Amino acid sequence: MRETQGILAEIGPRLALTRNEIGLSQAAMAEALGVSPRAYHSYEKGKRGIPVEALVAMIERFDIDISWLLMGAKSVRASHDFDALKRIENSLDRHLSDESITIKGEKRGAIIARWYQSHIEGREVTDDDIHTWIELVRE
Repeated sequence: MRETQGILAEIGPRLALTRNEIGLSQAAMAEALGVSPRAYHSYEKGKRGIPVEALVAMIERFDIDISWLLMGAKSVRASHDFDALKRIENSLDRHLSDESITIKGEKRGAIIARWYQSHIEGREVTDDDIHTWIELVRE
């Protein structure tokens, strides 16, 4: 069984990516969820677990994919496109290396998971999207 800190550290970057896709600041997301800005900031940093009530509010207000937010993937997937996943990983790693950017493994995983989800849903991911996601998870 995974440790709580590891789970929170994985969810935090996915919260930041989700919030960015919705187009809200941390303060605006905190207000929308009925939590303090300080509390919400700690969720994105992986320091605290986000309450169930806040997760329900995110689902109801923003129609988020809770499986992706909590686990990094859809809970049920008809098929996997492993070639696309490998291309996504290689592309991200090449960009990080070319730009001399270092990010933690769980944050790299969050970007890859979001990119892959966009791919299987048929949504285009632009270079600007990737750069924004990287900036959101950088220390």
